[in-house]
Amino acid sequence: MNVHAIRAIYRFEMARTFRTLTESLASPVLTTSLYFIVFGAAIGSRMGDIDGVSYGAFIIPGLIMLALLNESISNASFGIYMPKWSGTIYELLSAPVSFVEVVLGYVGAAATKSLMIGALILITARFFVPYEIVHPGWMLFFLVLTAVSFSLFGFLIGLWASDWQQLQVIPLMIVTPLTFLGGAFYSIQMLPPMWQTLSLFNPVVYLISGMRWAFYGVADVNVLISAGMILGFLTACLAAVWWIFRTGWKLRS
Repeated sequence: MNVHAIRAIYRFEMARTFRTLTESLASPVLTTSLYFIVFGAAIGSRMGDIDGVSYGAFIIPGLIMLALLNESISNASFGIYMPKWSGTIYELLSAPVSFVEVVLGYVGAAATKSLMIGALILITARFFVPYEIVHPGWMLFFLVLTAVSFSLFGFLIGLWASDWQQLQVIPLMIVTPLTFLGGAFYSIQMLPPMWQTLSLFNPVVYLISGMRWAFYGVADVNVLISAGMILGFLTACLAAVWWIFRTGWKLRS
C-alpha cells in the first residue's frame, strides 16, 4: 500500500476545500439554515407532531441526507474530473499508484468533507429546534456509509462525464428529485397507499428512514432493510470502480 500516494491525494483535495471555505462549507450550512427557517419555523409552527416528533425536528435527518448526498457527489465528481479535464490524470495513471490508492485518496477526501458538513448541520440545527439522538451508533453508521457510498458514486460520475454539463446532469436531474420525493420533509405514511408503494422503489427513502430511526426511533422502513440497501449500493459502486480501472473505460481516451 502506497501510503504516501494516498496521503498526497487526500491532502491535495482537502487543501482545495480549505481554500474555498465559503463555497465548500459555509454555503451548504447557509442553505440548510434557510430550510430550517422556512420549513421548521414558518411552516412547522402550523403543523402538528409527526410520530410524536415536532415537525422542525422531524426534518433534520432529511436535511442532513439532502446535504450529504449532494456534497458527496459534487466533491468526488469534481475532484476526479479536474485531472481528466486538464490532462493530468495520465500522470496519475502512469505513476506507481494502484486504483485502490487513488480511490482511497479521492473518495476519502470527498467523504471527509461531507461528514464535516453533516456535523456542521447538526450543530446548526441546535440553534433552531431541540432534538435528541436515540441511537448515536446507528446515526454514525448511516452518516459514514452514506458519505462513502455517494462519494464513490460521485467518483463514478466524474469518470463517466465528458464535459461540465454531464457532470451536473445526474445530481440535478436524478439525485435531488429523488431526495425531495424520498421523505425528507414528510413521512411516506402520509401518502395515499399507491404512492407509498411507489415510494419504496426510491432508494433514498431507505437512507432517510434509517437516519430518522437513528434519531427518534421512528421509521417508514425497517432499519435493517435500510442498512442492507446502503451496503448493497456501496458494493455496487465498488464493483463499478474496479471494472473501470480494470478495463480503462473513460480513462485512456
